[in-house]
Amino acid sequence: MSWTLPQRLYLLSYHGEKGRLDLASVLVRGQLMRAAAVAELAIGGQLVDQGGKAGRVPGRPAPEDPFLADVLEYVSPDKPRRWFTVVDHRWAKAESTVKDQLAGNGTITVGKGKALGLIPVEEITLGNPHEVTGLRETTRNAVLLGRDPATVPADEAALALFAAEGDVGSVFTHKERSRHKGEFKALAKQFDATVPGVRKALQLSIATRRGAAAG
Repeated sequence: MSWTLPQRLYLLSYHGEKGRLDLASVLVRGQLMRAAAVAELAIGGQLVDQGGKAGRVPGRPAPEDPFLADVLEYVSPDKPRRWFTVVDHRWAKAESTVKDQLAGNGTITVGKGKALGLIPVEEITLGNPHEVTGLRETTRNAVLLGRDPATVPADEAALALFAAEGDVGSVFTHKERSRHKGEFKALAKQFDATVPGVRKALQLSIATRRGAAAG
């Protein structure tokens, strides 16, 4: 099945061995979904950097995916917006939108359960865990194998870098992020040259969200 970048990042947040979504990144998962959508639009040439802002390329057809189309629609063809504004806009609805898409196409099943036998919780089940395992390995290999950053496709780089920025522990552990700082830095430099503005906008959006929660 062909998944959008936000859908892939959502699936990467699933802890297969724990049977649940990653907890460390739950606070910023909406920001991660938005950033992944913006990155896909930029990689696809529908958004470009115009003087440090996200500019919409005229004449390009809207994406078939409703979430991507909605993100693109927020950027007027006549007026570029700050990358941060595009990433941060309506982040609170982004996670549920992507989750509903994945449930709708059968990739996941959403059920109800109880934590500690008392607290109602949402239970996510993968339809094909092996596909998600393969996706996780591809994402991890973009960093852990020490590849030349120039050979890493932009979408794979986005998944690896965004997972690290959001502390998605189901992709990289803290030790791995620390041990491979050089690889992450080199990959980020290459990605920022290809897709300028998006990663730094995500960093700011995450910092704003975590700061608000802490305050």
